[in-house]
Amino acid sequence: MKLVVADDDPQMLGALRIMLSAHGYSVSLARNGKEALDLIVNEHPDLVVLDLGMPRLSGIEVIEAIRGWNTVPILVVSGRTDSADKVGALDAGADDYVAKPFSADELLARIRALTRRAAGAVDIPVVRFADVSVDLGNKIVLIRTDAGEHPVRLTPTEWQILTLLLRNPRKLITQRTILTDIRGPQHVGDSGYLRLYIAQLRKKLEPDPSRPQFILTEPGMGYRFQPDPEHEADAGAPSE
Repeated sequence: MKLVVADDDPQMLGALRIMLSAHGYSVSLARNGKEALDLIVNEHPDLVVLDLGMPRLSGIEVIEAIRGWNTVPILVVSGRTDSADKVGALDAGADDYVAKPFSADELLARIRALTRRAAGAVDIPVVRFADVSVDLGNKIVLIRTDAGEHPVRLTPTEWQILTLLLRNPRKLITQRTILTDIRGPQHVGDSGYLRLYIAQLRKKLEPDPSRPQFILTEPGMGYRFQPDPEHEADAGAPSE
């Protein structure tokens, strides 16, 4: 099981890596909120262990960014013991909260409880629309032509945007959510930057980029992925 652990205290990170690795978890470490968000986007962990007081992006900002597109369990581990901090983290989308100092047994029990709770969730690793097949787990895009299937290369940023949209079919994903995820909250006004990447995705994936059918714009608000009716039945079933 893969965990992302984020804390700005190097000693805490080292202790958590040793303890969690000893219990069979694969652990990726982040020293600030931006690193945490990048790891979550790129590694698709099974659970996130997150401190609140981090540089670059705070724990609350990371939680809010994650919840714009992902339901991964989030366990906050923080030295803040005020009830307002706990309520704020849970309201932002955290699943549980452990105050420092804590025992190893308590932390492990909380992790087991959260992963059990999420075990029944169905992930959709492959999304198909038109002649395109997107394997989200392996980050592979194939497009079918008369000569057969061939891969389509996407940049890391294009992958981040596409993953957000495909994992939330029909849902409006706001410009602010996308820009916070790919660039951080200080760039939420860079709508021109986002339009450029959306145009590139359409050019690579839409049958007619000038008349998009699947990657749709909601003017002034954001974007949404409209599933292909021909493939919706397949998309709703878990892969074997």
